[in-house]
Amino acid sequence: MTAVQGTAVDIRTEDGTADAYLAHPADGAPRPAVLLYMDAFGLRPALRAMADRLAQAGYTVLVPNVFYRHGRAPVVELPEFIDPGARPEIFESLMPIMRALTPEAAMRDADAYLRRLAECPMAADGPVALTGYCMGARLALLTAGTHPERVAAAAGFHGGRLATESPDSPHLVAGHITAELYFGHADQDPSLPVEQIERLEAALTEAGVRHRCEVYPGAGHGFTQSDTAAYDREADERHWAALLDLLKRTF
Repeated sequence: MTAVQGTAVDIRTEDGTADAYLAHPADGAPRPAVLLYMDAFGLRPALRAMADRLAQAGYTVLVPNVFYRHGRAPVVELPEFIDPGARPEIFESLMPIMRALTPEAAMRDADAYLRRLAECPMAADGPVALTGYCMGARLALLTAGTHPERVAAAAGFHGGRLATESPDSPHLVAGHITAELYFGHADQDPSLPVEQIERLEAALTEAGVRHRCEVYPGAGHGFTQSDTAAYDREADERHWAALLDLLKRTF
């Protein structure tokens, strides 16, 4: 098994300093870079473990705390096992923070994250890949359309609000995307109803974007997050297979 080195890093942005986690094979050789966008629960041991797994597969992975404007991670206090149904106050605390991260602010930050990877000696030259979870899937889609020349591939899993009727909906950047995309949707996800799935598919197809969108039967919103009540081991392993396949094809 590939030995992995993981370190805490800080990233200067236009609006402050984002704390982040950087994982890479311990040999220090430059590897293809992956920007991993967090879910709403943020940078925590479970996400670091996901970054380590990608690093073991041969990638250099950066996981920024996209809520850094509200403090270093964890931005809100989290239990070791997260069950929002039993602890509704967790989402009550997170929702204002999520709403405060506008697409404009998030894409300013994306520029800083991509610059950090471009300057990282452990990251190979050239475009990077993105993967995002829950709200991170939305950020991955926006980043692929906002910085197309810097993104070779992007994946999103159990993403919400990917194709709304809002004028700043992420699917509206489809015409700018040059990367190959993959989306693994949660089955019966209230944050991504069927009409949004269809709208996203139509936008990507019309724009000529190389993509595959799949619905994971029986999997709920958050199915990849091992420290939450939504975790689904079978769907998670399917996610890993799809993500690693995408990375192998594009790097």
